[in-house]
Amino acid sequence: MGGAGSGAGGTSGGAGKRRVTLARVAEELGVSAMTVSNAYNRPDRLSGALRERVFETAGRLGYDGPDPVGRSLRRQRTDVVGVLYSNPLSYAFEDPAAVSFLRGLSAVTEGADLGLLLVPAAGRGSIGGRDPRTAARAAVDGFVVYSMSDEEPLLVAALDRGLPTVVVDQPAREGVPFVGIDDEAAAREAAGHLLGLGHERLGVVSFGLSPDGREGVADPGRQEAAAFGVSRARLRGYRGAAEDTGLPWPEVPVYECPGSTAALGHRAARALLSVGWRPTAVLCASDRLALGVLAAAEELGLSVPEDLSVVGFDDIPQGAGAEPPLTTVHQDHDQKGSSAGRMLVSLLRGEEDPGPERLPTHLVIRASTAPPR
Repeated sequence: MGGAGSGAGGTSGGAGKRRVTLARVAEELGVSAMTVSNAYNRPDRLSGALRERVFETAGRLGYDGPDPVGRSLRRQRTDVVGVLYSNPLSYAFEDPAAVSFLRGLSAVTEGADLGLLLVPAAGRGSIGGRDPRTAARAAVDGFVVYSMSDEEPLLVAALDRGLPTVVVDQPAREGVPFVGIDDEAAAREAAGHLLGLGHERLGVVSFGLSPDGREGVADPGRQEAAAFGVSRARLRGYRGAAEDTGLPWPEVPVYECPGSTAALGHRAARALLSVGWRPTAVLCASDRLALGVLAAAEELGLSVPEDLSVVGFDDIPQGAGAEPPLTTVHQDHDQKGSSAGRMLVSLLRGEEDPGPERLPTHLVIRASTAPPR
């Protein structure tokens, strides 16, 4: 019995099924192909009754609507924003600061009917662990660059495409809209708080200074040559506050971590606190690193804040719930994401280029800091 479907543009069963075309729907209705196209792409040009006839006929024939790939090629738009992120993608869902940033960004892009594509930062044939082709080939209308090094090849590949782009946190680029905070001033305030309490022996647990994955104590030369703008700025802030009180910066050990996790903060603290000359206070470049420092201090039998004061950075919920609650620098990651989203939507709409936006920070003093014994 049944073989192939009958009629021009009909469908056949199994593997031989042919896709019903827009022209076939138009033929069935006795209207132009443009009329059917308008029902999907410019519905305001048709009456409600005619649109319903088009959709009813399309459903009966098995027409699924315009091919999204072909449609985006014709429109030269994908309605997708690429988020260029240099850490492993899984990290974006583990780090509370990154989660908050993406929540703020997605709230804006959803409101503008745009999707988000997290562009992976690593792959085969990559340069320094990164494959710039992931940015060069991404099917997106624009980029949000989220916290990359000055030397990041992915960033160069993205900027070379000439698409609307917004940089968040780092690296600042001439002529590229930017969203971030004054990291140096915020770090100076954090260090000034400890110095004001009377601490004279400080230690620092820092993010990576360069994308080479190195871990350990970084000498002043490596600190000054850091390829990550945020790391440079925060170290400048810590150093400025120390030198304002006469504390020689070379005497402050700076432990560099290739990331921002509690496990890395724990290792850094074990290294800093297990030597004979140990700091009475530790400045951490993130709350996640600081949580690791708190855990290491407990293991070593040190009481916080009586034996050791700890200051974080970010003000994530886990910091407020730590034992003791963490003194930290507050910054609004959700607002950072929404600001970046608004900037990019403005660029995509051809509106006036937004200028750089510096978001406010403030020090939140909790129970993890106190004067030294």
